[in-house]
This record gives sequence, C-alpha cells and structure tokens, in this order.
Amino acid sequence: MRRYGLIGYPLSHSFSKKFFDEKFEKEKLADCRFENFSIPSIKELEHILQTNTDLKGLAVTIPHKQSVLDYLSSTEGIPEGLTACNCIKIENGELIGYNTDIVGFEKSLSPLLKSHHTSALIFGNGGATAAVLYVLKKIGIAFQVVSRKLHSNSSFTYEQLTPEFIHKTPVLINTTPLGMYPNTDTCPDLPYEGITENHLLYDLVYNPATTLFLQKGKERGAAIKNGADMLEIQAEENWRIWNS
Repeated sequence: MRRYGLIGYPLSHSFSKKFFDEKFEKEKLADCRFENFSIPSIKELEHILQTNTDLKGLAVTIPHKQSVLDYLSSTEGIPEGLTACNCIKIENGELIGYNTDIVGFEKSLSPLLKSHHTSALIFGNGGATAAVLYVLKKIGIAFQVVSRKLHSNSSFTYEQLTPEFIHKTPVLINTTPLGMYPNTDTCPDLPYEGITENHLLYDLVYNPATTLFLQKGKERGAAIKNGADMLEIQAEENWRIWNS
C-alpha cells in the first residue's frame, strides 16, 4: 500500500483528497490511498509520522506551510529565499521539502498576463503568499504586499489603499482565505471602485469558483481567475515528486 496525505487545519473542504481519490480511481491505482490529517498544531506531525509509517508523501496547506520547515531533513526542492513548503517526499524516514505552489501559480497566471500588467498588489502575507512573490519576482512584475497590520514584507495596510492606488495597479492577487466557503460573503477590504477593464484579479481561493473578490472585479469589467488550475497543477507536480 502506498499512502499519501495532507496536513493542515481546517480540512473540511480539502481539494487534495477529492483530487487524489478521483485520480487513483481513474488510473486504477488500487494500492494507493490519500488521507487528510487535520492538525491545529504542526507539533502533531511527529505523531502522524510515528503512527503512519507507510506514508510516502504529504501535501501541506494552511497554516503549516512555514512552520513545517523546522521538521524537514532537507529543503532541496525549495528555491533559495522561499520560506514555504507545500510538498514533502518521505524517503527512508527523511522528510524532503519542496514548493510546488510556484509551479502551479506561474503556469496558471502566465497565460493571462498582458503587456500592461506590470505591477501587482498582493493581499495577505501567509505561506501561500511566499510562492506568489517568488513567481512575480521571477517574471518581472513589480509588487507590493497589503496586510491588516504592517509586517516586514508588507508595504501597506488596507486602510491606506485609495481608489487611485488601485486604479494604477493592474494586477490584484488575493492570497488570503477571505471568501472561501462557507464564508462566501467576505473579501479583502478594498476600494473596488478603482478597478477597470484593464485589471486582472486572481484569487487563490477556488471554492466558490467566483468569490466575492472576483465578482466585484468582474462587475467592473476586469479579467478574473480563481485558484483551481493552480491547485491541479501543483497536485500533479506533487505526484511526480512523490514517485520520482
């Protein structure tokens, strides 16, 4: 039996388990299983590993993408300067960390970009944000991070945003869980009236397919994209790594 899993909290609406259950059934991989391990504290990872010795790989989601780094034997699959892990290969008891969010995000975002998409505002500063920032640096899009309180990597708070600021920044990316089911009536607190048809709004949330953030952008004529493609791409990349 080859067993894989997902660690995070909460996991009541996990993408990964449904994706891999369907993949195993479609590809007739009867010897594979995927389980959710809902753990509020990353300290519970040690117990999971001790009681599930047949695990071959783990996906990592909110809120453990950064705290899990302390438990890795190797970070060979995480680019230098990137402080987040969403994929772990387990080999001879060693935990080898990777970041496949960067692959998923870049392949999902790139086809949408136009010549005027030269700068971006990123909402949130969690583990998923790190991959977004890495990709934007790589492809040459200037960015600034917006959060509720100023942190070392954030430039503005939501209260400091103006319609004019939004108007001149054509790419808006939500990396927070705001708007995720079941809290579908929430969204980043922005002056949405600054959005135009030249804007691109990308939301890492995939459930619902059109979050309130995306809906407000669509009403202003902006291009919109949710995180479903990103998740599918990174899940397939996880599978490739686990079986390489």
